[in-house]
Amino acid sequence: MTTERVGRAGEVSRRIVVHIVLSIVGLAMVFPFIWMLLTSLKTLPQQLNQPLDFWPSPATFQNYIDAWNDAPFAQAYFNSIYIAVLVVIGTLITAAMAGYGFARIKFRGSRVLFVVFLATQMIPTQVTLIPFYFLMAKLGWVDSHLSLIIPAALANPFAVFLMRQFVLSLPKELEEAAIVDGAGRWRIFWGVILPNLRPGLGALAVIVALSTWNNFLLPLVLLNSQGLFTVPLLLQSFSGQFGSINYGLIMAGSAVATIPMLIAFVIGQRRILNSMAASGLGGR
Repeated sequence: MTTERVGRAGEVSRRIVVHIVLSIVGLAMVFPFIWMLLTSLKTLPQQLNQPLDFWPSPATFQNYIDAWNDAPFAQAYFNSIYIAVLVVIGTLITAAMAGYGFARIKFRGSRVLFVVFLATQMIPTQVTLIPFYFLMAKLGWVDSHLSLIIPAALANPFAVFLMRQFVLSLPKELEEAAIVDGAGRWRIFWGVILPNLRPGLGALAVIVALSTWNNFLLPLVLLNSQGLFTVPLLLQSFSGQFGSINYGLIMAGSAVATIPMLIAFVIGQRRILNSMAASGLGGR
């Protein structure tokens, strides 16, 4: 009995230590975001005279108003939103089709093709940036949103891999029953496979939306006109204009750029974790 109590006490102690460590690490990770929000509420005199003060006194939302008025954030928001929506829709369709094909349709060289396609994810974007730019220039898509939408929607190795894993987790009996009813591949995909991929598609939509919204390198290289800028690119331009003058203004602009995707992640994080576990990526 004593040994059992000692074991329980040791387990409770370990859990307490783990929670304390995780709380400290979590606080360290979220601290820059909290500092950004608090700095965005400071007046310019407070930033210059008391730069190390943690709490804004007095707090003001004028930085948000000035940041929104001094840069075309409304246009950048529209650009980022519609690019993200189109990329998400295109990725869900192409990745679901490719994932189903690699998971269920066996053909000569399918495994090799899948491995080669997946291996392209290991190549850093910087390595293929120059050839990609020349390709976009040949197509006339430089300084156009098409260069950010079409390639991203058509080729996403992680999305295909995730959908393949999810299709593999579905029982084959569903397809066999549809085949007995006379359904072909196309009908099986749209009527049987796709409805059962909804949890995975929901998680993938959140992941792709976050990635597309935060994409900075490709818009920086491919876009020249300010009217085409996405939110991260506009924020960089805005920081270069006011960064050495008013930190509160820059923090307000950063908050404006960050908060929508933070909300999207908070809403979709449970769906992401559940889909990872269901597809076998969660260490099952």
